[in-house]
Amino acid sequence: MANIAGTRSDCDFIQEWPNPSDINILCRKAGGFFIYASTVIKFVGFKNYTPTEQLDQIISLPQSTVHEGQSGIDLLYTQVLEQAVDEVGSYAGEIYSHFRTVVGAVLLVLNPLSIMALSDLLKRTNISTTLQSLHSVLLVPDSSEDPIRAFHKSFPDFLMDPVRCKDAQFFVEPTVHHTDILLSCLRLMGERLKRNICNLDDYAVLSEVGDLHTCKKDHIGDALEYACRLWTKHLLGVPSNSSHVEEVQKAIEKFFTSHLLYWIEVLALVGDLDVGVYAMNDVEQWCASVSTMQTVH
Repeated sequence: MANIAGTRSDCDFIQEWPNPSDINILCRKAGGFFIYASTVIKFVGFKNYTPTEQLDQIISLPQSTVHEGQSGIDLLYTQVLEQAVDEVGSYAGEIYSHFRTVVGAVLLVLNPLSIMALSDLLKRTNISTTLQSLHSVLLVPDSSEDPIRAFHKSFPDFLMDPVRCKDAQFFVEPTVHHTDILLSCLRLMGERLKRNICNLDDYAVLSEVGDLHTCKKDHIGDALEYACRLWTKHLLGVPSNSSHVEEVQKAIEKFFTSHLLYWIEVLALVGDLDVGVYAMNDVEQWCASVSTMQTVH
């Protein structure tokens, strides 16, 4: 806190800020959880806001004597989320939906992706706007090409637990977002995969292609590479009784009919051809569970 006061020359601080009473309140709210203290510092010190006002918001949150650590961090996360949505503006229903799609993808992708790659994968704009007020809970790099990460596992745990995340507008249902990410992967592969995607010479030997890394970056990119590597892992997150089963089945059938060889080509180019074997097992496992569910009904 002293460091924040010393570095924010744009703000007026009283001589004793924060006062001992505020520090005692914060300590009680933290309940011994370091992640609470860490999140408070990021929230209060975020450059877009006035530290004194940010601290007042935290201090004014209801006191709790039951499960202080968890309930304290839950209230803090709720405060962070509410402020993030307030910053975006009107059209609340659309804003919340966009928020859940973006944050759900950030938390559920199996390898962290950048803002640029997420935008490419999800076909969503304004991702950086959605994330700009979440710097206290997400590592959002200044560069749009660096990956976004959650600072601590407690944040996704909170958002994905309907008992803890009491505001349904923020609740991230994993099965819903695994389905969204899966369909986004299949759509992107359907749009981008093609024969000889890197425009290599006929009969080229990959080990002899000098600029293969640049070639992959230019012609495949992070979003398509992610889709090719990991789409079936999101498939396993789609319940066999989901209302989207038929849509997913049709998308997979179209993919295998039109893009199977091009997908294998990309896996070879990125050096992960063995992923294809595990992916086929994932598809077989999911289809078997769907078939069992349909037989039962």
